[in-house]
Amino acid sequence: MSPSIPPFVFHQGTAPLLISMPHTGTHVPADIAAKLTPESREVHDTDWHMPTLYAFAKQLGASILVATHSRYVIDLNRDPSGASLYPGQSVTSLCPVDSFDDTPLYASKDAEPDDAEIARRRELYWQPYHGQLRAELDRMHGEHGVAMLWDAHSIRSVLPRFFEGKLPDMNLGTGKGSSCNLPLAEELLAIAQQSTAHTSVLNGRFTGGYITRNYGQPDKGYHAVQMEMTQSSYMQEQMPFDYLPQVAAQIQPTLQRMLQAVLAFAKTQSSQTA
Repeated sequence: MSPSIPPFVFHQGTAPLLISMPHTGTHVPADIAAKLTPESREVHDTDWHMPTLYAFAKQLGASILVATHSRYVIDLNRDPSGASLYPGQSVTSLCPVDSFDDTPLYASKDAEPDDAEIARRRELYWQPYHGQLRAELDRMHGEHGVAMLWDAHSIRSVLPRFFEGKLPDMNLGTGKGSSCNLPLAEELLAIAQQSTAHTSVLNGRFTGGYITRNYGQPDKGYHAVQMEMTQSSYMQEQMPFDYLPQVAAQIQPTLQRMLQAVLAFAKTQSSQTA
């Protein structure tokens, strides 16, 4: 059985930079939607408008991988084994059963996915996305000698379940230094800190999910960074979750400068391996 719509949309660029958007999808297949609560069908915990926010990236030559299905179907930024990203802290699972507000996603306990259903979703949605991600990074590495991965996320700025108070606007994660060249990560933070209208942190509450940690291998020329942004930096955080172009325009130049720094780093690495 194949998905009703493809599990991702992919644009191939010319530069050694892949922007992954694993949580921007909103599609929920009818058989799964029928088991969710009415509120869950509104997929509130989506990383809304990521392709619009990063629309400038195509001009930089970036490849862009965008998930089409909601994270309520399966979370593409979780370990396929179901292992927790942050042991001891509150997290949502590979096939979530509760929302960011800690409310049930499914109308009843009986409707929650069992092991067979989780395996089915993993095969239909998780594996194709990661297959494309792996293939594109390897293509870039083969062509340029280096591959840069930017995992693009956003989240409500206030979520008591996951963190106290208001989250910094730009949360850079490199697996606590394991997934990316350290001087590059520090340069990205310095660029973020130049934006006086926004707050930023490196490896704070969000240090990078499965994608960042799994694909970032700096010693082999694969560098991965997760950017978790507050949604208040570019959109309405409550329904109808509208994109706010004038607000987004204040942070997009900073995002662009960071991606340009990533590409400049890649160019120096490529020249060294040529």
